[in-house]
Amino acid sequence: MLELVKSGGWLMMPIVACSVIAMAICLERLWTLRASSVAPAGLLGDLLAAFRKGKLETEQLAQIRNNSPLGRIMVAGIKNANHGRDVMKESIEEAASEVIHELERFLSPLGTIAAITPLLGLLGTVIGMIKVFNEIMIQGSGNASVLAGGISEALITTASGLAVAIPALIFHRFFLRRIDSLVVSMEQQAVKLVEMIHGQREAD
Repeated sequence: MLELVKSGGWLMMPIVACSVIAMAICLERLWTLRASSVAPAGLLGDLLAAFRKGKLETEQLAQIRNNSPLGRIMVAGIKNANHGRDVMKESIEEAASEVIHELERFLSPLGTIAAITPLLGLLGTVIGMIKVFNEIMIQGSGNASVLAGGISEALITTASGLAVAIPALIFHRFFLRRIDSLVVSMEQQAVKLVEMIHGQREAD
C-alpha cells in the first residue's frame, strides 16, 4: 500500500486524506442516523400518556429532549400546546428545521470528497503523462519498459481517486435517502401529536 502511494506521486496524499475523512464521516453517520436513535418507537404514545396525566415535569421534558431528535421536536410542541394549534405547529416546525440541519451534518463534505477525488486523480494522471512525454523527449520512444512504467504510475492516481469517490458517492446518496425517510416519519408523528392534543384525532 505504501509503495502504491509513493508511486502515485504527491497527489496521492490528498486522495488518501480524503479517503480517511470519508470513512470517518460514513462511520459517524451510520451510527448517528439509526432509526432507533433518531425516532425511538413508542415515544409519541408515552409522551401523550404522560401529558394527559399531567406528569410531565421540567426534568423529564429535558431528558426526552436530549435523548433523540424526535424528542426535541415533540417537546417543542408540548411546551407550546397551551398556546393553540398554530403556535404549537410553528414551534414544531422551528425545532424540526434545526433537527434536519443536524441530521445532514457532514454530508456536504462527503459530497465534496466524492466530487473532487476523481479530479485529483485526473490531475495526477495528467502530471504523470507530462513526465512520460518528457522522458520520450530525452530518451526517445525505444525503451518500452520505461514508457509502460511511467504510464502505469500516471494512472494510479486516477484509479485511486475513483476508488475513493465511488463509495463516497454511494454513501452520500444513501444517507440523503435515509434522512428523507426519517424526516417523513418524524413529520407524521408530529402531526399526530398536534391532532391528538387538540382533539382532532384519537390515539392509535
